[in-house]
Amino acid sequence: MTSLVSVKAIGWGATAAASVLAYSYLEAQWFTLRRETVPVLQAGEKPIRVLHLSDIHLMPYNQRKIAWLRSLAALEPDLVVNTGDNLSSRHSVGPLLAALDGLLDVPGVFVFGSNDYFSPHPKNPAKYLIGGTGVDNGGDWDREPDLPFEELQVGFAARGWRNLNNANSDLIVNGQRLAFVGVDDPHIRRDDLTSVSIDATAPLSVGVVHAPYLRVLEDWSRQGADIILAGHTHGGQLRVPGFGALVTNCDLDRQRARGLSKFGSSGDGESWLHVSAGCGTSPYTPVRFACRPEATLLTLTE
Repeated sequence: MTSLVSVKAIGWGATAAASVLAYSYLEAQWFTLRRETVPVLQAGEKPIRVLHLSDIHLMPYNQRKIAWLRSLAALEPDLVVNTGDNLSSRHSVGPLLAALDGLLDVPGVFVFGSNDYFSPHPKNPAKYLIGGTGVDNGGDWDREPDLPFEELQVGFAARGWRNLNNANSDLIVNGQRLAFVGVDDPHIRRDDLTSVSIDATAPLSVGVVHAPYLRVLEDWSRQGADIILAGHTHGGQLRVPGFGALVTNCDLDRQRARGLSKFGSSGDGESWLHVSAGCGTSPYTPVRFACRPEATLLTLTE
């Protein structure tokens, strides 16, 4: 009898695991738009609608994702911010630019993530869950990139999007000057904070980074950034209801794995921080749980 109960328990457990896996695969294709309001503008300034895209991880065959990305142009944002990890294949640049075609007519800025330079590869998912903070992130990052990031960079820039990889830039949006600062991906140690700085005299200063490592967030917050936008975390990708993200894959705390929060201290100045859960996954782990793939429409107001 005991053996029979054990066999049944194993069977029920296997069925439950298969059901969760099947649901997680479907959720990874259940795209959503999240909306947030951020009070960062000065009195009398016109609201600015910012579409934040991140972690698209596009494969050319992702037709559902491509169709959803195309539909976002109907939102008519005033500005697009792309925080990297656009590619999962060396054949993805053309399909990605076509998917973003309507949005490329809108003023935009971008930085790159590791998966704009290096192809994803199979890895044990358990290693990700117990992989720590990412501060000592290893990997052979000094090798030559195998993804066509230069082609992607040219494609974005040809349509007017500003490259913020270790760079500053200004844009006039709705008649207002926005001062941007960006770094290349801290997760693979391509960030150079000494080459850029926050323009604290600007009406609105915006930091843009792929992976929200504390060294970047703390530096920009101390300098007076009004808002910082980042991606990389996938919102945890696998979340436990009532608990939240299991990991962030960087040294940011789990509570900030996705969404809007205040970062910094009153002594050093606080910045708004928005971390996108992104809209993609690695092609080798195409699942999400309690963490739908997303884009965010941020409305900047007084």
